[in-house]
Amino acid sequence: MLFIIFVPYIAAPLYFLIGIRKREKPHQKEMAQFPHIKEYEEYHIFDTEHALANILRKNGIPAASRANSFRLITNDVEAYEAMMEAIESAQESIEIATYVFEFDAMTTKMVEALTQKARMGVTVRLMMDTVGSLGAYLRPGRFDALKRAGGEVAFFLPIIKRPFQSYINLRNHRKIYLFDQKLLLSGGMNLSNEYMGPPDGTKRWSDLMYRLEGPAVQHFRSIFKNDWEYATGKTIEQNRALLKHFEGESLVQVVPSGPDIPKDALYEALLNAIYSAKERIWIVTPYFVPDENIIQALVIAAHKGVDVKLITPKNSDHVLTDLVRSSYMRELYENSIDVVLFEGEMLHAKAILIDSLGGMVGSLNLDNRSLFLNYEVVTFVYSPEFIDDMERWMKRLIASSVRGMEKPGKMREAFENIMKVFAPMV
Repeated sequence: MLFIIFVPYIAAPLYFLIGIRKREKPHQKEMAQFPHIKEYEEYHIFDTEHALANILRKNGIPAASRANSFRLITNDVEAYEAMMEAIESAQESIEIATYVFEFDAMTTKMVEALTQKARMGVTVRLMMDTVGSLGAYLRPGRFDALKRAGGEVAFFLPIIKRPFQSYINLRNHRKIYLFDQKLLLSGGMNLSNEYMGPPDGTKRWSDLMYRLEGPAVQHFRSIFKNDWEYATGKTIEQNRALLKHFEGESLVQVVPSGPDIPKDALYEALLNAIYSAKERIWIVTPYFVPDENIIQALVIAAHKGVDVKLITPKNSDHVLTDLVRSSYMRELYENSIDVVLFEGEMLHAKAILIDSLGGMVGSLNLDNRSLFLNYEVVTFVYSPEFIDDMERWMKRLIASSVRGMEKPGKMREAFENIMKVFAPMV
């Protein structure tokens, strides 16, 4: 508001370019919808023993579904192999949405594989965020072979085509890799050799991916459909021939958040999970710039005797974010919360483990941008196998970490306090 008052000729146009947080006007993106699939009705659990699942459902999030097969992937080479295998095995459709797409050795092989599948008649749709994949956006000719083969390429929030209807502050941070509308890969990994690839000596970031089959996959398809139709203006069919029987053992709930979700259901669920925790809240996030409500909830949980751990990189890839986060992390440390600083390669994974009830994994960072601005999607999994896998993985991170926060000098402390003013914009 001060910016608009004092520099109106600059601030007013920027406001219309950046825009508001929730979508409302007809020319803007429609709210995400999750059409009822009658064939899957028996798999949806509308009243579970998990209070978190019930809170999410009452906020308009699809109900949790049983009989899903869920596998956590914590290795970069394994993630790449899972991706390439899924592409090679696809018979009908490949639908990919990512925040970052960089042209490198890994994505070159991937685009070649996608092009080959398109030539074979498989529907191929590749969607990238304009800001996150700016290099690809500025060099679209690299996708010409894929397009000639019949593949479709789109950019979310096309700045040049619709500059005042495409709020560049609202980025599509979702990662949805969907094959034949039956198999899903998702998590925190974007598409570049920095995240996944063959064993070529690259020191890649530490991240997560997961493999999902079952009724919950259709909720991801609905999210992709809504995003794709907004980005391209083209309508695509909701479903093809669906599987009718599933034998997985995981109870899974797909939770999108962002401007196309009417309420802040995910934020409310996270606050409730922290306040309700009785044993532990273990958080893994690359960027920790939350609002005061989450800070207070974590401190109260620690005072109740809950084991609260924050696992985050000792130094992230964003210097500004590291400066902003320090005062928040120090506040947690001073309130007996276990602040764990990972010393390996950049830790980019996002996950939360809640008591022995379940956990969350997906694209959501624990910062204001992810919580309130970006289009995000996470998966809550309520199963013993997931909890065991997640706990083992988090303990491996802790083994490669140091603990605690050093007391800052007066100059640094003053600078950190000043930087907190900019926390909502980081």
